[in-house]
Amino acid sequence: MPIKIKNVLLLDNVDPSAKTILESRGINATLQKEKLTKDNLVQELQKYDGVVVRSATTVTSEIIQQCPNLKIIGRAGTGVDNVDIDSATKNGVIVMNTPGGNTLSAAEHTCTLIACLSRNVPAADASMKAGKWDRKAFMGNELYEKTLGIVGLGRIGREAATRMQSFGMKTIGFDPLVSKEEAAKFDIEWMECSEIWPRADYITVHTPLIPQTKGLLNDDSFAKCKKGVKVINCARGGIIDEGALLRALESGQCGGAGLDVFVEEPPTNLSLVKHPKVVACPHLGASTKEAQSRCGREIADQIADVSEGKSFFGVLNAPALSQGASDEMKEWIPAMVCAGKFLKAFMNSNPSTVTLDSYGNVLSKAGHCLKAAFCSGFLQCTTNVNLVNAAPLLAAKGTQITLGKNPDSKESACMIAVKSETCTMNFFVSVISKTPVLISMDGAKFSVPVILKGNLLVFKSSNNNLSTAIGQISNNGATVTSLSTTDAQNNLQWFAVGVNQQISDAVLQSLNAVSIQF
Repeated sequence: MPIKIKNVLLLDNVDPSAKTILESRGINATLQKEKLTKDNLVQELQKYDGVVVRSATTVTSEIIQQCPNLKIIGRAGTGVDNVDIDSATKNGVIVMNTPGGNTLSAAEHTCTLIACLSRNVPAADASMKAGKWDRKAFMGNELYEKTLGIVGLGRIGREAATRMQSFGMKTIGFDPLVSKEEAAKFDIEWMECSEIWPRADYITVHTPLIPQTKGLLNDDSFAKCKKGVKVINCARGGIIDEGALLRALESGQCGGAGLDVFVEEPPTNLSLVKHPKVVACPHLGASTKEAQSRCGREIADQIADVSEGKSFFGVLNAPALSQGASDEMKEWIPAMVCAGKFLKAFMNSNPSTVTLDSYGNVLSKAGHCLKAAFCSGFLQCTTNVNLVNAAPLLAAKGTQITLGKNPDSKESACMIAVKSETCTMNFFVSVISKTPVLISMDGAKFSVPVILKGNLLVFKSSNNNLSTAIGQISNNGATVTSLSTTDAQNNLQWFAVGVNQQISDAVLQSLNAVSIQF
C-alpha cells in the first residue's frame, strides 16, 4: 500500500535545499515564507498532501481533520510537540522528524550556556558595552573536575557529555530507556535523578516534554540539589518549573540558569529573562546554518523515500510501514489486506475478537505490519484507511486483534480465526509466487490454493449442487475463471469460484454465497 506524495508545502523558513531535493525526486514543493493564520493554513493545505514545519507552526487536531488530502507531516528538527500525533494517526497521516539533524547544534549550544554560566560572559560583555571595567564583579569558576548531571541520554545528551568531558567534567546521567552499560560507553555514570540532584554542580535536561518530565526540576528537586547548582534547558520549556526556578534563584539555592526555551514563547512574563543570574536565548538550539540545512535536506530525502517506498526512517507513528517495507514482508502486506477483505465479507457486524496466528520464521518477525494490513482490508469501505490508522480505527470499533506466533513451522502462513454471535470460522492464507492465496477454511484444505484476485464467490454446499450453482452463475452472464473445493464435512464442502464480473444479489442469495472483490 504505497503512500505517494505529490505536493509538499514548506513552512517556517525551512531551508531551500528541501525544495531542491523534493523536486529533483519528482515531488512538487512550495516555499511559504510568510506565517499563515490557522484558517489560511487549512485553506492552503487543501492543495497539498504533505507539509513540513519547524517549531513556529502548530499542526493541531482541528487542522488535521480539516485537511483530508494530507498524508504526511514532516518536522524539520527533533521535537514534535507542535504536532498532534494522536490525531494524525487516527486520520492516517504520517508524522516524521529528523532525529539527528540538529543534534550537534543543540549540544554545542548547551555547552556554550554552561561555559557562559561558569564565567559570567554575557554579563561581563554587557558591562563592557556600558563603558565599565569591573573585573571583580565577574569572578567565575572552572569547569574542571565539576560534575555535570544530564537528564536524557539520547543523541543530544550524549554529544553534550562528550564535549564537556574535554573540559575535565565528570558526567553523570539518567534516562529510563538507556542502560547503565550503554551509558558507560560514553563515560556517563548512570543513576536515578534522586542521586543526581545532590551530586551535580550543573544540570542539563534533554528530554521531550511529556507528563513524566513536566516540572522535573521543581521546588522539591531544587531543595535536594547542591546550593548554587546551575541549570540549563535547551530542550523544552516546562521541564524546569519556571516558578520554582525563580524562587531558587532568589534564595541562592540555584546559582544560575541558561535558558533557551520557555513555557510560553516568546515569554510575556520576563521575570526569569531579566534575572541577573539567567542567561536567556530565544530558542536558538537548532539555529545554525548547518543544522537548518541538514534538517531541510534530511526531511526532504525522508519524505521522498516514503513516497518511493524505500525507507521509513524518522516515521514516528507508523511502525507497520517500516516493518512492511522489508523484502520478506512486502508480499505479505497485500495478502493480509486480502485476508481482511475476505473476513469482512462474512461479517454482518464487527467481531469483538480476531486472532491472527502466524506460522514460519519469516512471519514471526512481522511485528505490527500483518495486523495493520489485515485491519486495512477489513475496513476497506472506510475512507482514508491505511497502514497508519487501520489498527486503531478497528480497535475503536470494539474489535480486539490477538496475535500468535509459531516460528518453528517450516511453511509461512497466517491463520485468521473469529468467533462471534453471527460468524464462527477460521481460514489460512499464504503467498505463492508473490500471489496471495487461500489455503483452507474451517480446517478443510482446498484442492487447489484459491488465488485472491478479481471477483470471488465463496459458498458452502453439497457436491451434488455444484452443476446447478455453475448454471446459475452462467445464466447471470458471468464466466467461471477458476474453481476450487474442499473435502466434504457432513456432506458439505466449501466452494471458491472465480468469476469475471460481479454477480447479482438474487443469485448470491440463492447460492447463500458471499462475494468478495479483491
